[in-house]
Amino acid sequence: MGVLEGLPAGLTLSIERVDSELARRQGGHGRGGRMRIERDRLELLSGTKGGVTIGSPVSFLIRNQDAVLEKLPIPTNPRPGHADLAGCQKWGIRDPRAVLERASARETAARVALGALARQVLEAFGIEVFAHVVALGGVELGPEVHARALRGPSDERTKLRADSDFYTLALERDGELRARVDAAKAAQDSLGGVFEVLAFGLPPGLGSCASGPERLTARIGGALFSIPAIKAVEFGLGFDVAAREGSAVQDPIVPAGAGTPGSVPSRYARASNNAGGLEGGMTTGEPLVVRAAMKPIPSIRKGLPSVDFASGAAVRATYQRSDVTSVPAASVVGEALVALTLAEAFLEKYGGDSLAQVRGAYDHHLGELRDL
Repeated sequence: MGVLEGLPAGLTLSIERVDSELARRQGGHGRGGRMRIERDRLELLSGTKGGVTIGSPVSFLIRNQDAVLEKLPIPTNPRPGHADLAGCQKWGIRDPRAVLERASARETAARVALGALARQVLEAFGIEVFAHVVALGGVELGPEVHARALRGPSDERTKLRADSDFYTLALERDGELRARVDAAKAAQDSLGGVFEVLAFGLPPGLGSCASGPERLTARIGGALFSIPAIKAVEFGLGFDVAAREGSAVQDPIVPAGAGTPGSVPSRYARASNNAGGLEGGMTTGEPLVVRAAMKPIPSIRKGLPSVDFASGAAVRATYQRSDVTSVPAASVVGEALVALTLAEAFLEKYGGDSLAQVRGAYDHHLGELRDL
């Protein structure tokens, strides 16, 4: 179950759009058996009338068709890489099942739904949030896929990604990725990877430099780090900035019309977007660029060394049903959480009880941008 507060009244919601995002989360080559059990659908409980928001919290339900906690056996040992042992040590128990069911990435279904609802506010103002996989199992798709993501209209990007079993913009590399995943499956192992999230059409000034928690960099980074198995997040050039001189990192300010593709019109633009669309914790008007690295799933069929709770003897960890890789699915979750965070920041700046009031504040700010 999920509850989303803060949506303005007067927004027509597409539940079909939410269901399509839930279906994408369950797709991608390399997923496991659970995806054949679950068929996620949103059941809207409150917050709309005739499909239009009324300003009250929007609540929903996504049913779980899998086995319930009480029916499953208790593992006799903790699995490396999971929350099992740390959770048991935290609560003083020998029941990893009581830990792993709550730590499961199954909860990301609700967060994808929340993001799919919230992003409809952004889309009403021409803002697009788009994620794609850029590396999987050590196979790097290269900078050309980033350039491909920046080119062309939204529907072209979306179609390219939909045609790929790995949610990439490099369909010609799908065979290579499939062979990598299938080899890992045969070896009873798992794979991680990297996905990139872009946001186009963001106005300058979302977020704040007034305090650390208000910085949009911290908020987006925290949202992505909250996804299970995410181990690194970078914006723009990311870690590469540490090896460059300052003159090769900062984005020169140039007159309007000379900026990067996807930027918001104003009297100013940037000659590059090394910062990834954020400076001082605020949007610059250039496209947001953020990447997240996901570790290989720690549920490995061949098992890793562990210790039996009762005897203290060395054993192989219990295997729980899992995927070979879920990097494509993680990209859907990342896209949703970035959209959710951006929608929150957008409504903070242009807040109003109704969509018309939000639009009035937004249009006023666009006028200020033209005059500044």
